[in-house]
Amino acid sequence: MEEWKKEVAWIVITIVAVFSIQYGLRLALHTDSPLVIVVSGSMEPVFYRGDVVLLKGVADPSQVKINDVVVYDRPGYPYPIIHRVRYISTVELNGKPEKCFVTWGDNNPVPDPPYPTSSGMLEIRLPNGLVAGCVPAYAVEAKAELVFPKIGLIPLWIREWLGLGG
Repeated sequence: MEEWKKEVAWIVITIVAVFSIQYGLRLALHTDSPLVIVVSGSMEPVFYRGDVVLLKGVADPSQVKINDVVVYDRPGYPYPIIHRVRYISTVELNGKPEKCFVTWGDNNPVPDPPYPTSSGMLEIRLPNGLVAGCVPAYAVEAKAELVFPKIGLIPLWIREWLGLGG
């Protein structure tokens, strides 16, 4: 009878520890989502599907530099996108200058598509003449700091098995 009490205590301690670590990371790294699971192969060979990436929040767009790997939300897309910044520009958005970032995955041959804003699709012309989507600074939430290889595979498989997407 006493053995089940120990097991319950360890389960409770584990749950409290996990939530405490998550809350502590949120505070320390200034982001609501300090850990994300990579759901696609777009950043291979840097990040693979199932890797968990530790993120640090971006409070000021000047913190983002070319070659940084950033995370942003895209309207209509169910998961945060984690791609590398390849070019930085300033555009006029709603009558104000706004920094924007041309991003694409290391395993993708072309830049990310134009970004939907209230003023229309945001895109710029790169110096080489290519037209590319540009992610406004307000959409960039965090920068990648550290990767934990493959530890997110099991939760990813469970989500897929439950039909919650990949």
